[in-house]
Amino acid sequence: MTDRSISMIVAAALLTVTAGSSIADTTGRIDRHALVTRHNVTLTSPDPLTPLSVGNGQFAFTADITGLQTFAEYHERGTPLCTQSQWGWHRSPNPEGYRMADALEDYDVAGRKVPYASGAVPSGGYSPAAEWLRANPHRLHLGRIGLSLAKSDGSSASIEDLTETSQTLDLWAGMLSSEFKIEGRSVKVLTVCHPTRDVLAVRIESPLVEHGRLKVSLAFPYGNPDWRNAADWDRPDRHTTQAQIAGARADLSRILDADRYRVRIIGSEGMRIGSTSQHAFEMDRQDADAMEIVFAFSPMEIVEPLSPFDAIRVAAAAHWKDFWQSGGAIDFSECTDPRAKELERRVVLSQYLMAINCSGDRPPQETGLVYNSWFGKFHLEMHWWHGVHFALWDRLGLLERSLSWYESILPAARATAKLQGYEGVRWPKMVSPDGRDSPSSVGVFLIWQQPHPIYYAELCWRARSDRETLERYRDIVFETARFMASYAVWDEAGERYVLGPALIPAQESYGRWRRTVLNPTFELAYWHWALETAQKWRQRLGLERDAGWDRVIRHLSRPTIRDGVYTGIETEPYTILRDHPSMLCALGVLPQTPLIDPEVMRRTLDHVMAEWDWPSTWGWDYPVMAMTAARLGEPEKAIDALFVDAEKNRYLANGHNYQSARLPVYLPGNGGLLAAVAMMAAGWDGCPDRPSPGFPDDGTWRVRWEGLRRMP
Repeated sequence: MTDRSISMIVAAALLTVTAGSSIADTTGRIDRHALVTRHNVTLTSPDPLTPLSVGNGQFAFTADITGLQTFAEYHERGTPLCTQSQWGWHRSPNPEGYRMADALEDYDVAGRKVPYASGAVPSGGYSPAAEWLRANPHRLHLGRIGLSLAKSDGSSASIEDLTETSQTLDLWAGMLSSEFKIEGRSVKVLTVCHPTRDVLAVRIESPLVEHGRLKVSLAFPYGNPDWRNAADWDRPDRHTTQAQIAGARADLSRILDADRYRVRIIGSEGMRIGSTSQHAFEMDRQDADAMEIVFAFSPMEIVEPLSPFDAIRVAAAAHWKDFWQSGGAIDFSECTDPRAKELERRVVLSQYLMAINCSGDRPPQETGLVYNSWFGKFHLEMHWWHGVHFALWDRLGLLERSLSWYESILPAARATAKLQGYEGVRWPKMVSPDGRDSPSSVGVFLIWQQPHPIYYAELCWRARSDRETLERYRDIVFETARFMASYAVWDEAGERYVLGPALIPAQESYGRWRRTVLNPTFELAYWHWALETAQKWRQRLGLERDAGWDRVIRHLSRPTIRDGVYTGIETEPYTILRDHPSMLCALGVLPQTPLIDPEVMRRTLDHVMAEWDWPSTWGWDYPVMAMTAARLGEPEKAIDALFVDAEKNRYLANGHNYQSARLPVYLPGNGGLLAAVAMMAAGWDGCPDRPSPGFPDDGTWRVRWEGLRRMP
């Protein structure tokens, strides 16, 4: 795709972003430049947990304190450094010819056998077929770009040899500026990503350049079918790098089994490029104290000329200025609550992180384009948390980029539903670009991702309310609803429809009971809301309501209440006080439905906040509690929920929501925060008629906002 065609797409997205913005409930425009830049990230020492990234939603580069990936090993104990894209995947050889059929296991559903890809073996764990299918394809680390730094004695400098380190991420310009010294000699590095191409541009200034003590390296790994590691550096003979080098330009072809991609390097005049090993290259320049290098990555031959560093820097600055000046903004500077400053920091940094990691043409993985988790695959139940905030912040175009992907996998989703004896489409859970689900003892039994596409389509409709939107998403909405209606089982004895078994709710702690689980509270409410919304789509298109869907809506089971609060599920063990308190989503993520009693939900919220096991929660659980509290008219509790003192509610200096040493980056937490805060400011359907109805009205939260959209 050319720069021009991509620019047209971006321009269309920006038109979507700016059309029909909400009117702020404050007077006077927010100084957006001041709002954003007061949260520029500045680091003064290396930290393995807090690397900084530049990117554009399709491609991202994560750097250490040098502005490149110089000390990648240092970050392996924290947040790994990667160069990743939406298209960069690798599939290991499959000599056994493993297929999803090899991972199927039958489960009893209302007297019939339904196959699920559990991948189970009698001895426990996964079968070899399931292991291969889970790990393939896996996302690639496209190439490690770093500095080769030599000390005066010729030895390689270590990270401990750096002094006077200072690094700033300029959010308004989308540029990373890094400075440090080696044995008293200064080094300055500027790092920036092209706004619409998979291109990284770097400028390096240092007397070490012309002395031959500072060079730039590019090294390529093999793909790695590992849960976290995107690179295998120990198998150089399993892949091939073909190079054509002429002066300051190199064209490289990468071959990893059946996968291919291209890399082009263009340096400033006088720069030399040489091969240092089978898959490594080095760039230097000894006639000046500065050099500029542009790196382009592509799944196909690179035919469009590459712009120089300064042009890319200017384009990136214009892109980010447009980003921050469009869409929504929230200013907490007039608030007196001591938590307001930190909330504003989290909100601003989360917008940047979600834009560079989660605004591409496919749903993102939970760690975005930073590094791999779950083999780099994306989880569709998490897409809500990655994308809904874009619509609420009036950046709908950034959500819609990934909605076309659902259209592309309709045949695969329809085949899954048919295999299991259902109508419509059953959306996968842990998935790669081809739309194939991954065998799992948990994932394939989840159902709460099924209504999500109806929610996304409804957000699009609310923004536009036109026939074109109805026609574009009608197949997704109707095919999803067909599955949901056919999935519900008629319980003759209870004269009702039930959900499950086999089923694991959003609160995955019930996995061991998947053969008996019935009627999770959240999923019941979501089924009701989504089917009713699908009926509204039929009526908007001039169609009659579907009688079968109406029967399910009317006779859907009611959520279970025990001791005055909603349980997680209807069957034993009813409620486990750990993991996601997903029953709160039924009136928080979702608006009021006839299935939910607000007073029971109020008691449920209080029970969760008093009794829940916080170490077992996840980053998006705190926004859930905030949204539920807001809808219940308890804004003080909403703020308290956003600031629960828990390890998984921690936001690092780079803005990332930390979960654990295994998962130091967790973007659903950032996206959930943005959704909750937008809702608390702009409100929701039926909210109190006052400014910022989700924030306390006690004078301590003087919230200024503009350009946000109301939540359903």
